[in-house]
Amino acid sequence: MTTLDDLFGLRGRVAVVTGATGRLGRVMAEALAGAGATTYLVGRDQGRLEELAGKLGERCRPARCDVTVDADVAALGARLREEHGRVDVLVHNAHVGRGGSLRTSRTADYLEAADLALGAFQRLLDATHDLLEAAAADGSPSIVNVASMYGVVSPKPHLYDRPEAGNPPYYGAVKAGLVQLTRYAAVELGPAGIRVNCVTPGPFPGEGGDPALLARLAQQTPVGRVGDPAEIATTVLYLASPRSSYTTGANVIVDGGWTIW
Repeated sequence: MTTLDDLFGLRGRVAVVTGATGRLGRVMAEALAGAGATTYLVGRDQGRLEELAGKLGERCRPARCDVTVDADVAALGARLREEHGRVDVLVHNAHVGRGGSLRTSRTADYLEAADLALGAFQRLLDATHDLLEAAAADGSPSIVNVASMYGVVSPKPHLYDRPEAGNPPYYGAVKAGLVQLTRYAAVELGPAGIRVNCVTPGPFPGEGGDPALLARLAQQTPVGRVGDPAEIATTVLYLASPRSSYTTGANVIVDGGWTIW
């Protein structure tokens, strides 16, 4: 009989999750570690990383790294090379959330957002490419980019109390770019046995938000509610597992139907 471990087990595999202390990053890391992967929690705050690793268990290892700093990412790659010699799963989830509009945005905002989404992807790939190739010898290594529904559709201004409280234009622009970069990378890295896919979350605002805003967000989905961060974990786990070995270049939208109408 086929078990869940047969389908999605990651024992003996190595996973890396950037933005690990965020509300989505932590459930992604928890899912990968729960499936058996040694999971590196990547972020800029060592204290928060250590606290999270303590909560998630012995398979999780804190790895302080600013993905916008070349030396930090190179050091992360060197650590992975020394400790394991392979990377099976790389989840690129790092982002900085803030509101804004065209009126308040500046050129520097676009450059910063692009560096965090697109530049960081290149740094991470440069630092781990040989480790991903090594994992292809006995597995199906997977890069999972985390985009956003606002890389597919534009925010609806009426949902927010004022324009600057909504999602800024540069965020959606670089997330759309990340979806395309996923396709490009899937084509170039495919012959080496490396898969690249994208997950596009919908409204996952987390706890403690304005109840009126949460209600307005919920009304925009056919299912009539916002998402629970745990609902993104199974998609990431599927894309990380060897059983998705024929899936590459895909953008899996998990948005309660937000983008279908």
